[in-house]
Order: sequence, then structure tokens, then C-alpha cells
Amino acid sequence: MDIQGKVVLITGASEGIGAACAARFRERGALLALMARNRANLERVAAGNGLVIAGDVTADDDRRMAVDATLDRHGRVDILINSAGAGLYAPAWQAPLDTVRRMYELNFFGALGMIQRVVPHMRRQAGGCIVNVSSIAGKVTLPWLTLYSASKYALGSLTDGLRMELRGDGIHAMSVCPGYVSTKFQDHMLMGSPPAKVRDSNWFRVRPEECAEAIARGVEKNARTVVTPRAGWAFVALERLFPGWIDRRLEAIYRRGLAS
Repeated sequence: MDIQGKVVLITGASEGIGAACAARFRERGALLALMARNRANLERVAAGNGLVIAGDVTADDDRRMAVDATLDRHGRVDILINSAGAGLYAPAWQAPLDTVRRMYELNFFGALGMIQRVVPHMRRQAGGCIVNVSSIAGKVTLPWLTLYSASKYALGSLTDGLRMELRGDGIHAMSVCPGYVSTKFQDHMLMGSPPAKVRDSNWFRVRPEECAEAIARGVEKNARTVVTPRAGWAFVALERLFPGWIDRRLEAIYRRGLAS
């Protein structure tokens, strides 16, 4: 898809990957609609060049408002980037269910709600692209992030199904699976903290600007899945080929984290 002149609606656009996407897609000539709860940060990201929509992606009224405002301003939505998300560091058998539900409302149901709002319009215009920001943790389960991994696996499966459901309508769906992105992700944890070895390592670390560039290129190429950094593909392949070995390596990191 040629991004020039396309209308791009981005959730979680006030910082991190969402904000970086705003910059990269603006450079390619896109018209931006930016959604997040923090209006001040959104104004900074928009820099006077984009529609600012202060709203909570977990609230259906706010999702409707965001899509309606974008349509009122631009008349269409060509690309939806579901970037809003949060993590949770806690054993699956121990995490409070209300906290888990909060995470799923943001990571999965918020994205699904936005998709259900924009797809009817994309079908009428006979084209569009849905980008769901998942994680390498949505390809390989990380035991210190089991429930987050599960939410991202669900988002990836949703994306694959949408691609098949909507191909006949000219709508493409793409998963994005970043490694450890240098953002304020840790500051927004719903619970817990990562093992020190994970927090301090450079394994598959990527800057948000690099991730956003990979997303933009993926949209241009109609990619099915974008893994960034590309070295993350090797990790995914190893898990497929040697799942027991990867399990033991990840478990060792997890156990050391518990002991520290």
C-alpha cells in the first residue's frame, strides 16, 4: 500500500511505538488521527499536524468517538494501527483476575473494538489495512510474562483470521512482533517487574523509531508479519525447532529472577 495521502488512525499514539509511528507515517505523507488518554502528550506528538483524540481505547463510546472524528475530518480510514497496550509481570496462577481482565481489555478487546468500528467503513471504500502491534512474546511465551504473552498470542491469531476473512474486501491485516522496545513500557506495568537479566540485557532490543520504520515498510509491502529486530525471527525459529531447549533456557532466566 502506498502511504502517501492515506488516513491513518493510531491508538496509543501519545508515546512509544504509537508516537514513533505518527512521525514515520507523517514523513510518508499520511494524514494522521491520533488517539490516547493523555491529550498533552498527543498535542506534542501531533505538533499541529494531525487530529488529536483524547480517549480510552477500552471504552466503546471513546472508540466510536475516535472513528467518527476521523471520518468527520477526513471522510475515510485507510490504516488502523492498534498500538495501545500494557504488560503484567506475575505468575499466571497467582495474578489477580481483575488485573488480568484490565490487561485483556486493553491488549485484545480494545483492539478488537477498534477493528469492529473501522472495518465497515473500510469495506465500503473497498480497501484498508489493519496493523496490530503484538510482540515476540506473542510468538514465544516468556514465563515472566505468561499472561501478557497469552494476550498477544490472541491478538496474533485474531490478525491471521482477519486477513482471511477480509482479503476479498481488499482489506489487509498485519501483525507486528517487536522485541524489547526502549519505551516507557515498564513504567505502565499493571503489576510486577521483569527479571534483572531481561531488564538490563540488549536481547532483541529495538528503538521505537526502528519499530515504526519496520511497520511502515510492512504496510507498504503488504507483509503478513513484521518481526523487529529481524534477529527475532531466529529466536522464533529456534523455539519451533527446539521447543524443549528454549523452554529450559527461558525457565532458567525466570528462576534466576525469582531468586534475585
